[in-house]
Amino acid sequence: MQQIGVDERAAKVRFRRALTLMAFTLVVPGSAQLVAGNRDVGRLAVRVWLASLTTIVVVALWSVLDPGFAIGLGLNATAMLVIRLYLIVGAIAWAALFLDAWRLGQPLSLRLPHRRAVVGVNGVLCFSVAGAMLFGAHLAGVQRDLLTMFVSGDLGAPHDGRYNVLLVGGDSGTDRWGLRSDSMTVASIDATTGKTVMIGLPRNMQRFPFKKGSVLAQQFPKGYDCDGCYLNGVGTYAGDHKELFKNSKYPSMDATLMAVEGVTGLEINYWMMVNLRGFERLVDAFGGVTLNVRDRIPVGGLGKDVTGYIEPGKRKLNGHDALWFARAREGSDDYSRMARQKCVLSAMLTQISPQKALTNFQEIAQASTAMIKTDIPGGALKAFVQLGMRARNQKVSTVSLVPPLIDTAHPDMNKVHQLIKDAIDRAEGKAKPVAKPKKKHPAGGQKVTGGSIGSRNDGYAANQSDDVAATC
Repeated sequence: MQQIGVDERAAKVRFRRALTLMAFTLVVPGSAQLVAGNRDVGRLAVRVWLASLTTIVVVALWSVLDPGFAIGLGLNATAMLVIRLYLIVGAIAWAALFLDAWRLGQPLSLRLPHRRAVVGVNGVLCFSVAGAMLFGAHLAGVQRDLLTMFVSGDLGAPHDGRYNVLLVGGDSGTDRWGLRSDSMTVASIDATTGKTVMIGLPRNMQRFPFKKGSVLAQQFPKGYDCDGCYLNGVGTYAGDHKELFKNSKYPSMDATLMAVEGVTGLEINYWMMVNLRGFERLVDAFGGVTLNVRDRIPVGGLGKDVTGYIEPGKRKLNGHDALWFARAREGSDDYSRMARQKCVLSAMLTQISPQKALTNFQEIAQASTAMIKTDIPGGALKAFVQLGMRARNQKVSTVSLVPPLIDTAHPDMNKVHQLIKDAIDRAEGKAKPVAKPKKKHPAGGQKVTGGSIGSRNDGYAANQSDDVAATC
């Protein structure tokens, strides 16, 4: 009996020793080898672990003191590649240390129940740690893939202290040249404060000039005055006349830029082309967007049957409904639709949080790569992200080149340029905000047409505002 008691205590000691070696490996990789195995391997693993821990602490402190450093690191494709490779190698090495710790625990000397328990614990620790590191490597790879959609290069100089970015949305289709322009907005961003003015361009604008000296200005010296020629058809024209854009990778976009610069009088720094079919996926990845639905918005139309409605009220819309809120034309006009699009853009700018972006990072990255083409260089991302963070806390203003201010069939270009200049001056504090009287519905409330405050004749509030969020 005494011998059995001694054997029982010895078995428990061996079992505790085996578990302790695995615990050492979990807390400080290589410590089990220092205690009971190959000390050279143990010293190397501990040194790597301490160096990694020191690096993490330094990066964390640096990021707290300088948030721009963390942003720059996350937007560096080379850094993402290094992190990915490090995590893959680290996962394999740590798993090997766990297996060696299991070996050092002399599993064959353990009793069967203890042996099974040790195998189970080691397996759980090994796969948990290695799995977490491999998942981190996967996320680093996803981030790197996201960054590859941006061209190489650094941030260019602003024009008159502002970065002007053309945002084009549209649907791809088998009967269209690439991505047909469905909506066009120039985001004019103050290079210091991030204060943003959204300039809405109607897709049905006619008889506008192209940028001076451009190939299309030579083709249309009196403006785009051909029969049935509209602003959103410029890209199609370029697709039909590719010989005019022999050295262009994106002739449709280059032609659109010539038109937009001719209309606005602004120099466009960069462009971003968004496939609206991927927009709903992006909204879903961010967890939806909250909008003030002022009227029943039809879901469907645009050549298809209306399948339902988004009912009035303050609602959190998923990607599908947010897309139709922005696109619906049934029961409204293009200018009401443009106003709703401004509301969606403003809501996404102010409601998207860094926490939500981190939580759904993988889905956001995959949605972005599927829906966006751009000529923004990777070297500009850090600056634009920082400007975007500043813009979240500021009012977004708009000016839209639509009736009743602008006759889209015969636009007064001097008036167009003055409207844009005045809007930018107000955003920069160089001019006083314009106080506009609210148009009242005969019943006493605000007149709503097609889901937007205002009407075609009176103008839509969200299209001409120094604070888009307040008008939405």
